[in-house]
Amino acid sequence: MIWGVWEVGFDFWALTPRSDILVFFGIWLILPFVWRRLPVPSAGAVGALVVALLISGGMLTWAGFNDPQEVNGTLSADATPAAPISNVADGDWPAYGRNQEGQRFSPLKQINADNVKNLKEAWVFRTGDLKQPNDPGEITNEVTPIKVGDTLFLCTAHQRLFALDAATGKEKWHFDPQLNADPSFQHVTCRGVSYHEAKADNAPADVVADCPRRIILPVNDGRLFAVNADNGKLCETFANKGILNLQTNMPVTTPGMYEPTSPPIITDKTIVIAGAVTDNFSTREPSGVIRGFDVNTGKLLWAFDPGAKDPNAIPSDEHHFTLNSPNSWAPAAYDAKLDLVYLPMGVTTPDIWGGNRTPEQERYASSIVALNATTGKLAWSYQTVHHDLWDMDMPSQPTLADIEVNGKTVPVVYAPAKTGNIFVLDRRNGELVVPAPEKPVPQGAAKGDYVAKTQPFSDLSFRPKKDLTGADMWGATMFDQLVCRVIFHQMRYEGIFTPPSEQGTLVFPGNLGMFEWGGISVDPNRQVAIANPMALPFVSK
Repeated sequence: MIWGVWEVGFDFWALTPRSDILVFFGIWLILPFVWRRLPVPSAGAVGALVVALLISGGMLTWAGFNDPQEVNGTLSADATPAAPISNVADGDWPAYGRNQEGQRFSPLKQINADNVKNLKEAWVFRTGDLKQPNDPGEITNEVTPIKVGDTLFLCTAHQRLFALDAATGKEKWHFDPQLNADPSFQHVTCRGVSYHEAKADNAPADVVADCPRRIILPVNDGRLFAVNADNGKLCETFANKGILNLQTNMPVTTPGMYEPTSPPIITDKTIVIAGAVTDNFSTREPSGVIRGFDVNTGKLLWAFDPGAKDPNAIPSDEHHFTLNSPNSWAPAAYDAKLDLVYLPMGVTTPDIWGGNRTPEQERYASSIVALNATTGKLAWSYQTVHHDLWDMDMPSQPTLADIEVNGKTVPVVYAPAKTGNIFVLDRRNGELVVPAPEKPVPQGAAKGDYVAKTQPFSDLSFRPKKDLTGADMWGATMFDQLVCRVIFHQMRYEGIFTPPSEQGTLVFPGNLGMFEWGGISVDPNRQVAIANPMALPFVSK
């Protein structure tokens, strides 16, 4: 026990496997029917063992109330109402992050810290959408519903769209896009839908008459639907009778290889949509192109193909988008005043090998890219990982906020990364507000590849402060913990950004990220950002 405390401190979950078998064995030894049958029973030895067990139990109990991960502190309760970035009714949640700035902050005050414990279930709604025999292995329910007025809109894993009465949970209508998934799909999921109101001052009369309020639904087989929010019928004036084919001009059109899984950005003029592509299956993948479509008609307005020499080139029947362009699978954010959309970028597949990537494929990979939402022209970009060999794509919706810096209000974008870094940039020009100096990282790539000499490390970060050691390995008992230690020392690990290797490299934080598609939340009144990081490793080989 003394050795365990010396190695890991009073950390209950780290201390337990170092002592559990010994404690249980000690308890068994002090049972009268056991020690009395020993060849030379000794009351003194039993007494010493009892004392040792009491001390061990006390230390484990103390460790159980001691959380070494906890950082104590306080936040000011003083709040100065901030000017709202967008005009959203207090009781509404009309976008994935409540607003398209991705703040996830509600100004409602009825539920608070004092009465939240009294909440009771008001209603339950079951969609009936379950895993089907022909589904791939990964089917997940990742939806964040939106609320407009008295109606809640949500999509299921198979992208069935439901409209519910927000107060009672009663179904108003539902729409089924008839997703035809098969086991070749990498995953089946829907993170959410988008909402748009067509008004006389920004839409043709036939559009207003046909579909004044619409839900924009992305579907995993590469289609985009516009559905009347009032009755669940397709918007006839949008694209092809309510259905837009996102596979048009794709270099590869195999169903399931290009999958829009996140809700698009909606402006007064444009639907801005991107999508996921199949990871690590082929180097002949669909393009990760980002496109802007007319919000009323579905007409293509612009394209930004990250892997093309000219990202804004519009394809034709003879010219397709670029194979294997970096994609943007997570939700984006939008600043209406600047008319800029902020996109978290992925990395060209395969994730852990970059020897064959083109300069264009590297250019915007694992970056935050700011595009003009009306034209698709690049405003700025910032790369968070150079020559990404660890699947450290940007996984979260960026969050926009106005913060005080040296007595001045600065409009910023928070970009949470899988590495645990949160990059804070001036959203007007991409300049760093919180420093992120370039620091040397481990070298020694696999044959035919290379490793960037430095990587940016934000001063605002949740990344682990110390590298892993054998003492950090865990097992339910000291024996399987020992096995984990042996495996750890057999792998290559020199800290964060250790290159992939043939022997196997431990990547920590891993590609599940310290941050994922949930992102962060911001209280604009108290100037507080709230994050929920995690830290899981994986092995790259």
